[in-house]
Amino acid sequence: MDTRIKLRHIQGFVEIARSGSLKSAAGTLNLTQPAMSKTLRELEGIVGSSLMRRSRAGISLTAEGEVFDHFAQMALAALRQGLDGIDQVGAEAAGRLTVGALPSVAAALMPRAVAEFGALAPGAVRRIFDGPHAYLIERLRLGTLDLVVGRLGEPDTMQGISFTQLYTEEVAFVVRAGHPLLGAPDLRALPDWPILYPPPGAAIRPLVERLLIATGVGPLPNRIETVSGGFGRAYTRGSDAVWIISGGVVAREVADGTLMRLPFDTALTAGPVGLMTRPDLPASPLHRMFERAVARAGSGGAT
Repeated sequence: MDTRIKLRHIQGFVEIARSGSLKSAAGTLNLTQPAMSKTLRELEGIVGSSLMRRSRAGISLTAEGEVFDHFAQMALAALRQGLDGIDQVGAEAAGRLTVGALPSVAAALMPRAVAEFGALAPGAVRRIFDGPHAYLIERLRLGTLDLVVGRLGEPDTMQGISFTQLYTEEVAFVVRAGHPLLGAPDLRALPDWPILYPPPGAAIRPLVERLLIATGVGPLPNRIETVSGGFGRAYTRGSDAVWIISGGVVAREVADGTLMRLPFDTALTAGPVGLMTRPDLPASPLHRMFERAVARAGSGGAT
């Protein structure tokens, strides 16, 4: 295609062909009649053919003009569809929020936050994904998540990420009702039992390791590393395992007695829970509303 042909040439030609009048076309496009005439002359000079005949009766198309008019109208229609598509995508994106939630907040904070957000933006589509800290932060960096809610990670994992604290949370050691350790709780006895343990990349793993070192707990040979809340609940209820997990993940089960929290001093595992975003991207109105919703929900979170 000759790059000298501009959108104004195509729009002008199609409007002249439609109205059959330079004057009428110029009025529709908010141009003067001489400017409209110049646009047509430029187009005919570029294509090297006469596209219109001028007479006292008005303007009619030549054979070449008939061909050009057909495809020019198709081109303008395709362009309009493309622009409409962009508007539609923009509208959908403006009404959609994709949030990553670490397991502790997915179980405890997020249900309250989503309910609060629904009241603020009832028409917005909410997409919630959970997973380990490293996975969610990488998705945030790639732009597939708009924001992440959960524990603050290690400094090397938080490069280029903004963190706004909501509350602090401790790690919990939980077991089934009737577990023998409930009668004689002792951290140093953990190696004697199956353990559900945070895997590498989990935000709480360094905190758990620090606590175990500080209390002189030896190696834990019989352990399963997982962040799966569903597996952890089912396995712990049906076995003698000790599940080491963020308190928020099992807050409901502890409250209703489904699982029991061992009375260990876990103050060393306290860590901040908050909202993680990319500071290089401007926050949309939906982002701001979700931040308010999370803050409201977090005001009732663990301390």
